[in-house]
Amino acid sequence: MANNNISVLGAAAAIVKGMSVTLKEMMSPTVTEFYPEEPPKFEERYRGEHVLQRDENGMEKCVACFLCAAACPANCIYIEAAENTDTVRISGGERYAKVYNIDYNRCIFCGYCVEACPTDAITHGHGFEVASYNTSTLIKRKEDMLAPVPLGARAPAVVTEPAAAH
Repeated sequence: MANNNISVLGAAAAIVKGMSVTLKEMMSPTVTEFYPEEPPKFEERYRGEHVLQRDENGMEKCVACFLCAAACPANCIYIEAAENTDTVRISGGERYAKVYNIDYNRCIFCGYCVEACPTDAITHGHGFEVASYNTSTLIKRKEDMLAPVPLGARAPAVVTEPAAAH
């Protein structure tokens, strides 16, 4: 009989504790975000759309080492490397990413590519409006992901080779 009373009192205490949490939440002010009118507030470590960073001189940080593509478990990063020359200088290293594509149909936003990058060239931004009805628009190219050129710097100039006469 005494054991039964203790279990009833324990159950009543659990109900009172649960109701106190409910009543406390009912009395707290409601937080509403007005998303379309105001930009949402993200945490600092939010993993949004990828951004290819530039250095302070406006050069691309990516040196086409392929470590991000190797680390990606979804195999959604495609890179083609090209050599920097004296006339065409895109990045600070010997090579640069001529083609850098991320297929957001496959990307799981795990952040392994960001962690694997030795030059901090790829980061997660705060862009989140990636949804699309057409899956072909979810393949982001290098031009879509490049960060803007910093103030006071100039973008790398791409010099096209003259076509050989036939």
